[in-house]
Amino acid sequence: MTVADSHRAVEAVWRIESARVIAALARMVNDIGLAEELAQDALVAALEEWPRKGVPDNPGAWLTLAAKHRAIDQFRRRDTYQRKLQEVGRDMELRQESAEAELDEALDDHIGDDLLRLIFTACHPELPAESRLALTLRLLGGLSTAEIARAFLVPEPTVGQRISRAKRTLADRKIPIELPPPAELPARLASLLEVIYLIFNEGYAATAGDDWIRPSLCQEAMRLGRVLVGLLPAEPEVHGLLALMEIQASRIPARTARDGSPILLLDQDRSRWDRLLVRRGLDALRRAEELGTLGPYGLQAAIAACHARALTPEATDWERIAALYRLLAHLTPSPIVELNRAVAVGMAYGAERGLEIADSLRDERALREYAHLPAVRGDLLAKLGRAEEAAAEFRRAAELTRNVRERDLFLERAAALSP
Repeated sequence: MTVADSHRAVEAVWRIESARVIAALARMVNDIGLAEELAQDALVAALEEWPRKGVPDNPGAWLTLAAKHRAIDQFRRRDTYQRKLQEVGRDMELRQESAEAELDEALDDHIGDDLLRLIFTACHPELPAESRLALTLRLLGGLSTAEIARAFLVPEPTVGQRISRAKRTLADRKIPIELPPPAELPARLASLLEVIYLIFNEGYAATAGDDWIRPSLCQEAMRLGRVLVGLLPAEPEVHGLLALMEIQASRIPARTARDGSPILLLDQDRSRWDRLLVRRGLDALRRAEELGTLGPYGLQAAIAACHARALTPEATDWERIAALYRLLAHLTPSPIVELNRAVAVGMAYGAERGLEIADSLRDERALREYAHLPAVRGDLLAKLGRAEEAAAEFRRAAELTRNVRERDLFLERAAALSP
């Protein structure tokens, strides 16, 4: 194996195993920043050693063990070795244990709990939303600061600052790396699911830049969702979120033309939808329904399922979608939910009724700079034959969006309605 091959292998292993390595170290040292530093040290050691000795049979365990040895060295240098070893249940003979025992310890049955602790800590509500996003992608996705910056179209130093501030906040406020107590679980789980869905949404409909979708972010969010389902199999909303993401992601192959321009839902070639993802999403939705009453993500998944089950746009059960949006609005009142309900009502009961709902939202502060309010109004006005008003709404939507592809789409629709 060449040096280049070894380095590629190290990078691949790091992307897969880094979260587990950092999680195991965080349990040991109770400091996410230090845990990541130790894991990075182990990565450097792998880059130096694997080209000479070959990739080990169990590379994840090798990285974990190498990082734990570095942690012990640090404890020794700080004269806290004995105290730290007692805290993590280790003894003074760690370095003399057999290689087999060391590998077993590196892959002990704490991994699931360790990873769950790390996920909940990275998504702690004490952190601002943008910091939670960056820290989650860094720790759990193994993405570099540069990769996160490219994904969200922000300067690399900005992402670095967000990650650094997040770690500092966790340390300064002495936020423990632990599972939340039962009383806090609903709120903490909601924060965690929100972060994963924000990552997915930025990939599914990019807020800015030249690309309408960024599939790599969708894939990363779904990977995190699947990890979470494995860690919290009895939580219906975890299954609901995974169902929602997989059903929505099934449309990605049909959402853009060859030149990257957007194709709207009702114009998509449904034969290009990924039916494997549809089946997986519907299975996850059934599991969520079996576990209890659907929450916000489960209801959104049920809405997405209505589209997935319709082989043609005309077969879509818009009345059920409108009813589901009413339930969602009752559960989580939001102007954006109401705007989506306006679309569904317009499709189910006529554009005039949909426009009434959309018009009622025009003074909502949260929607003043939201491009999709004028876009929805433009679509409903066009269906009512009010072409000039519709064109003005699409031009307004084009002014508000920061995504180049979406801006072009709105301008095209405005031009098509103009005399």
